[in-house]
Parts: sequence; C-alpha cells; structure tokens
Amino acid sequence: MAPRYDTLFYDGQCPLCAREVRTLRRLQTGQLLLADIHGQRNQTLPDRETLLRRLHLMTWTGEWFTGLHATVRAWSHTPLGFLFKPLLWPGVYQLAAPVYARWADRRYERKYACGECKIG
Repeated sequence: MAPRYDTLFYDGQCPLCAREVRTLRRLQTGQLLLADIHGQRNQTLPDRETLLRRLHLMTWTGEWFTGLHATVRAWSHTPLGFLFKPLLWPGVYQLAAPVYARWADRRYERKYACGECKIG
C-alpha cells in the first residue's frame, strides 16, 4: 500500500510560518510532508500567488484544505492536534475564520503586493 501523506504548503520566507513549521516538523507523527512554496515548481499545484495568500494542505487523496481547515488538519498529525479542533466548532469558526483571513490578507499585502516585489 502506498504511503498516505498529507502535504502542507507554507511560505518559508514568513518568519511566523517558518516557526510554526519547525514546531510541526518536530512534533508530527510522520504522515505530514512540509513543502516550502518557494521551492515548488509543480504544474499540478495551484499558482504560487494562490498558495501564498492562504495556508494550503493537500491530503493523500488529493483533497485540498485552506486557511483554518489546513491548520487544523496539519496539527492533527501531532499530539497537540486536539487543541486546534475547536477552531472548527460552530461559533468559534465564525469568529476565528475572519480573523485568520484578515491576518493572511495583511501578511500577503505587506510582503508580496508592494508593487516592487516579484513572486516567482
């Protein structure tokens, strides 16, 4: 049987993202691959700008998760996964999703949408 790995695509040039990935790498149980977006040149992936705007995770079956869903799925590969599941609870998700979206939008705009920066 083929290995069943999920793949988390992250921005290795983002200090906060890189720190979280270092923690995930240390704690994960072996079923999570961590892929820096800046090292990826695969035509089957979404374009780089899309990947940079939100956290993306592709499951071993090819299903995609983004944003908080990607975060919760990635952390489910660690002993601390139970701490992240409440982010998807009704009520909590309705509060947390817009906060994440605003943070992700601001992070992208500050780092990549300055007009001088080039993606790729």
